[in-house]
Amino acid sequence: MQVKRIDHVGIAVRNASERLKFYTDFLGLKDVHTEELPERGLRVYMMKVGESKIELLEPINEQSEINKFLESRGEGIHHIAFNVTGIDEAVELAKKLGFQPLSDAPRPGAGGTRVLFLHPKSVGGVLVELVEGHH
Repeated sequence: MQVKRIDHVGIAVRNASERLKFYTDFLGLKDVHTEELPERGLRVYMMKVGESKIELLEPINEQSEINKFLESRGEGIHHIAFNVTGIDEAVELAKKLGFQPLSDAPRPGAGGTRVLFLHPKSVGGVLVELVEGHH
């Protein structure tokens, strides 16, 4: 596996239309890509900032994976994502080095990417996402 760059910072929000005002009106980020991930109960708003992106994560139902985070921590930074090549190697490498993947294999992500999350307790308190492909 090779890390190419920071892909994005994921931010959990309850209501993206309210939060988008900061990013679009104040910061001037105009190109907002919106996508629903119904299998994860999410609506994703992706905005490019230089070589990286900001991703707003909004729940679309009660089963959304982001609800637990919002209930316990409130809105805020949810994860940092690294764009990588060789994501299939990451599961075994992470286990070998003592880092805990949250799944046994990469899964589909926004924009046709493949993603793998590492448990925050195993990497110093930050949820880490590995992303292969482009949004």
